[in-house]
Amino acid sequence: MNINFTLAMQMVAFFAFIAFSAKFVWPPLLKAIEARQKLIADGLAAGERGKQDLAAAERKSGEAIAEARARAQEIIAASEKRASEIVEQARLTAKTEGDRLVVGAKAEIDQEMSRAREALRDQVAALVVSGAEKILQREVDVKAHAALLAQLKQQL
Repeated sequence: MNINFTLAMQMVAFFAFIAFSAKFVWPPLLKAIEARQKLIADGLAAGERGKQDLAAAERKSGEAIAEARARAQEIIAASEKRASEIVEQARLTAKTEGDRLVVGAKAEIDQEMSRAREALRDQVAALVVSGAEKILQREVDVKAHAALLAQLKQQL
């Protein structure tokens, strides 16, 4: 056996193996690697888009929350304003009702005072007649002296 021949045959077998591998093994491996690289790149791009979409969604939700808070503040301010208006209206209504009651009470007091004055005048007139009767020692006819008693009431 010749070592050169063995070496040459091994070289031919090696080159044949390389040619076979280059023709049949490497293309599917390269396609699989390229497909895997593309899949990884697509996954990374989708992840990046997901991050961007998440950031946009967070920004939109922040804006929505800020808008909701502003609207809530507007509603609270409007309700506080309405509450103060209702309180003020109730206060005015109560004041008007109180004034009306005071006026009614004053009118009633005035009427009571007039009745009391009339009653007092009648009592004073009766006392005057009684006193005059005692002074004169005779009976005074109330019917006969009605005009005199009316004049006396007016003076009192």
